[in-house]
Amino acid sequence: MRTIKIMIAAASLLLWAAGCSGAKQEKAMEKNQKALVVFFSHAGENYAVGNVEKGNTKIVADYITELTGADQFEIVTHKYDSMAYMPLTSVAKEESEKGEMPEYEGEADLSAYDTIFIGGPIWWGTYPRVMFTFFEKHAGELKGKTVIPYTTHEGSGLGNSEEDVREAFPEAEVLKGFSIYGHEVRTNKDKVEKWLKGLGY
Repeated sequence: MRTIKIMIAAASLLLWAAGCSGAKQEKAMEKNQKALVVFFSHAGENYAVGNVEKGNTKIVADYITELTGADQFEIVTHKYDSMAYMPLTSVAKEESEKGEMPEYEGEADLSAYDTIFIGGPIWWGTYPRVMFTFFEKHAGELKGKTVIPYTTHEGSGLGNSEEDVREAFPEAEVLKGFSIYGHEVRTNKDKVEKWLKGLGY
């Protein structure tokens, strides 16, 4: 009887070890998947950080690229160029209320990527409307892909961005989003690093 118990215990230990090995292998495979950071970022006058040459969301996108090797596609529109903070908030509010879809430059091929980070500032409770133009153009293209939202903000957190991404890409696996204060991004890279480590990077 004692021999049987020892054999059962040994078998259980082997199964546990195999399971752990498989989990580590799966995590390594996830790390090696090809990733893309899609983002919109506003340079110029920003709340709490003043007039900046590089937008807050772009800085986070650069951290993600540095730490994961992800490629980048920046959603670029010149609609807001040289616009001061207060006039910009009025334009963003009007766009939100009217459901406008501003155009952007260039295009991204999402088919080559397994994981898509989607980043932007929070304007009136969610991503800027130009990002919704991107979402509409690429609806249906992220089936089975992993999508990871992130935002920069000054008190709104994720807003409705995570829910809006789920609605835009219902066939994707949308993970819990990450948010960081815009005034922290230049001095708190460690927060981004900690978030990415939690994802397995």
